[in-house]
Amino acid sequence: MDYIENRTLEELAPGDSAEMERALTAADIELFAVMSGDVNPAHLDTEYAESGRFHRVIAHGMWGGALISAVLGTRLPGPGTVYLGQSLALHAPVGVGDVLRVRVEVLDKDMDTGQVRLSCTCTNQRGEEVITGEARVQAPRDKVRRPRAVLPEVTMHRPGARFRALVAATADCEPIATAVVHPCDALSLSGALSAAEAGIMRPILVGPRARIAEAAEAGGLDLTGIEQVDTPHSHASAEASVALVQEGQAEALMKGKLHTDELLSAVLRREGGLRTERRLSHVFALDVPSHPRTLFVTDAAINISPDLACLRDIVQNAIDLVRALGTECPRVAILSAVETVTGKLPSTLHAAALCKMHERGQIEGGLIDGPLAFDTDISAAAARAKGIVSQVAGQPDILVAPNLESGNMIAKQLIYLAGAESAGIALGARVPIMLTSRADSADARLASAALAQLFIRNRRGGPA
Repeated sequence: MDYIENRTLEELAPGDSAEMERALTAADIELFAVMSGDVNPAHLDTEYAESGRFHRVIAHGMWGGALISAVLGTRLPGPGTVYLGQSLALHAPVGVGDVLRVRVEVLDKDMDTGQVRLSCTCTNQRGEEVITGEARVQAPRDKVRRPRAVLPEVTMHRPGARFRALVAATADCEPIATAVVHPCDALSLSGALSAAEAGIMRPILVGPRARIAEAAEAGGLDLTGIEQVDTPHSHASAEASVALVQEGQAEALMKGKLHTDELLSAVLRREGGLRTERRLSHVFALDVPSHPRTLFVTDAAINISPDLACLRDIVQNAIDLVRALGTECPRVAILSAVETVTGKLPSTLHAAALCKMHERGQIEGGLIDGPLAFDTDISAAAARAKGIVSQVAGQPDILVAPNLESGNMIAKQLIYLAGAESAGIALGARVPIMLTSRADSADARLASAALAQLFIRNRRGGPA
């Protein structure tokens, strides 16, 4: 066990010193800003300054002062020390990647008052003094030795950052012509118009013209220059949207204010629909604050109780999407309740079969492992504790649920309990389908449009 121990007033002598070393990371800057409320763009904005030394520079006096305080409070004099004051001179900025060596040295002490004066110096990795000064403390008179406190892990997450990166990745692409199916509410319209403004899509609004106009007025939205196809009702909107794809006028579909079943019945119609040899499936993209990368959960919206052939298509659709987003070898976890294969749990048999299908080339791309329980899938520590050796456990990109109920619960729990932001897309038809939910924000709809754009670009073989 790691302990911290103080030096009492009687034990201290001039010349006694202590040091610590700490590298400044971008996460340190963001955490400092959260705690202090300091949102000075010179400290946080990567585009604020052009010169390298001032790129992502922190308020180094306060950060350096905090490091000095840490040395005084934990090393010299240590636990029981009361900080009385300090005077610091700042000589150079400190930026991301700089390594500070913090040193304090006893100058003198007063046995009557218990006060101690110490010199303080912060030197960077180039040997330059960036902070110098003095500190005055009340030194402890009683000896203290206790276990070092275990600090909580802090995960810094900028809401929407990963989805903004998705949108930014579409910058060199031409907008995709998208039939927006029955956009008869302000939210559906605003999502489509936001995607148009971002250059992701060229929306074709398919629905009752009068109702679309009412929704635009209610949301304060301008439809000038936006193509529209007038239809009498939602069923007709779905049929007309599918027809636009068949005629080559639309490359994608975006669901508006109508039931998913209405849209999919038109898409999956055997005559005149958009079927392919691949089973249609849905993929949730989830930006989970506590997870280091975007998680993709499938299928949580379309296939209720998929058989092995259907699961094969579900897995392949998800792999194709994640590869289109730039991950060359997605890690795919086939979920169940346990990690062992047993006939008592059909999902474990499916998982084992999918792994063998991947091994034999029936599923292409990625790394696949299963069955994996959710804990061993998400947590490398849980996998180690259970003795699971896996290239997927602890670092998955794609979570494949055994059925719709479990997939939907995983996705919704991550959204409502873990604070995840979600986007979604259905694949397996002739064109990608943005199956947005009524609860989705305009930003989520924008991210879904970016997923469709990047998928289409990859299928074409490059930006165009």
